[in-house]
Amino acid sequence: MSGTDKPYDTSRPSHCGRLQLGDALLEALTAAGKDIDNLTPNDLAPFENLHVRGRAATRDLAQLAGLRRGDRVLHVGCGIGGPARTLAVEYGCLVTGLDIAESYVEAGRMLNERVGLDDAVSLHVGNALELSYGDASIDVVWMQHVGMYVSDKTPLYHEARRVLRPGGKLAMHEIVDGSVSPPYYPTPWASDPSTSFLVSPDRVRETLVKCGLAQVEWQDDTPNSIEWARKPVEYRGSAGLPDALDALHGPDYRERIENVRRNLIEGRIEVVQAVYTTA
Repeated sequence: MSGTDKPYDTSRPSHCGRLQLGDALLEALTAAGKDIDNLTPNDLAPFENLHVRGRAATRDLAQLAGLRRGDRVLHVGCGIGGPARTLAVEYGCLVTGLDIAESYVEAGRMLNERVGLDDAVSLHVGNALELSYGDASIDVVWMQHVGMYVSDKTPLYHEARRVLRPGGKLAMHEIVDGSVSPPYYPTPWASDPSTSFLVSPDRVRETLVKCGLAQVEWQDDTPNSIEWARKPVEYRGSAGLPDALDALHGPDYRERIENVRRNLIEGRIEVVQAVYTTA
């Protein structure tokens, strides 16, 4: 599916549909010296956070959103479940994850089971624009790096608004258009501009309000993201990391990740963290 024949694109890039992803991740963890029969959530940290600034960004957004123990969280675009596991372990949330890529969901379920979190984190295949959850049934809808996959973001935010309980929150950590154009491709979310749907921060805010959501917090996370981007990455110096990135991002993973860093440093993309409510 592409943005040329649909009003929106909820597909993942082709490298996200790789078969036997779970096996590849276990091999990468073994290469990193981990005991795959006795994994802990911390063992997964270098491999599972497929977003700018990794687990640190997830923790910052959780603080911004004021997550509480027992919150029912719907993680839209969960990937292999990295943030979902962090929210369950560190904040005591009950997390349901949703992603359109079956290989990611299956790998995430396997990891949940191996770290003993399959009761707290439940991952499912599904469409972010047609959520199979009841009205007013969720405390927090969580999105990290989702919007750039979707050309028409109105149904995305409408669905989030629909499933949130009164006073519930939408917590977002998103990549948006920068002041310099165009970004370099490929990136982890798109091989070329035809499947990349970045918009300006103002456009995001305007769409959220039109969908019936009210701003609670809005923070420009670009300075922190640029600091992250400037740090050198020793791909070959981290045992198991190249294999994991290859499995998750495809054989051109290094170019994709380096383009994200270059785009940030040159102002071609920006990063925001925001919290909106139904109130």
